Amino acid sequence: MIRVKVRSNESVEQMVRRFKKLCEKEGLVRDIKRTSYYEKPSERRRRKVRKSMKRIQKEG
Repeated sequence: MIRVKVRSNESVEQMVRRFKKLCEKEGLVRDIKRTSYYEKPSERRRRKVRKSMKRIQKEG
């Protein structure tokens, strides 16, 4: 659970900006987008394989 405490002399806009950064850092937005539609198991496996291949190419 993400919590944002108001700092002294901090505007609401600054607090919301910090909240958005924390959500992005935790990967919350990515998870919501991924689960917002149905993905077939075969597509899920294919996506994971592609992701691992990209990771291998970056290391080498």
